[in-house]
Amino acid sequence: MIEVSYNAEKEFIDNVIGKRIIQARKEKGWTLSEFCDDLHLYGVKTQLQGVSKWERGERVPNAYQLLAVCKALDIKDALAYFTGEGIEDLNEIGLHKLSDYRDDLVASGRYAPKSGIIEYIDMPVSTLGVSAGTGEFLDDGNYEMVSFPTDIVPKNAKFGVRVAGDSMEPVYNDGQIVWVEECLTLSVGEVGIFIYDGCGYLKVYGEQTPEDADAFTDSFGVMRMQPVLISYNCKYEPRVVQPDLPFEIVGKVVK
Repeated sequence: MIEVSYNAEKEFIDNVIGKRIIQARKEKGWTLSEFCDDLHLYGVKTQLQGVSKWERGERVPNAYQLLAVCKALDIKDALAYFTGEGIEDLNEIGLHKLSDYRDDLVASGRYAPKSGIIEYIDMPVSTLGVSAGTGEFLDDGNYEMVSFPTDIVPKNAKFGVRVAGDSMEPVYNDGQIVWVEECLTLSVGEVGIFIYDGCGYLKVYGEQTPEDADAFTDSFGVMRMQPVLISYNCKYEPRVVQPDLPFEIVGKVVK
């Protein structure tokens, strides 16, 4: 059996990343507001509330945001700093020497990676995780503006939503951001964002013959199909939409 020295689940529970961000910020003598303002210079448009959630462990920065955090806080070796691997046997003087050696290598021009220009776009990301939140996703300030590389955001995406729970695994995982194109209707088999009985859901859209035909028959005598919300994770039963409860299609998940 291979022995490993890192456990992501334990580190998340212990909020290691959040605590080390706090430590590095305080070493620079910054307030949370000053740190947030500096992150804006690196293309991270997350507001003060969002950065505070990183430090408290309620959220974690994505890969690009974490790189910006390292830039802003002068963290030279992100892997070593956030995991402790490879530096646990160095004292403070040793860490400074390691940093100086790294700077010398970069200054030589022989070991620094080639720089590239990455274009960013600011996108609203709902703070109401689907399967957990209630209400409209972008109303009443229930979102934060986050900066993403333009090449990872679909052109027709209107906003992002964080996944909550495991009902759509293995395709969509807890904490993942999915991109949503606003629309009023979906075809059977498409993945969408829905509000049903006041709660938000990320599900596959399905239909079935109505359990109560009269409830789904309009004034012209035309019977509509009854919506069904389906999970990818087979341990969750399909959720049949009842006619007496409010139901709304928010949009389609796009890639």
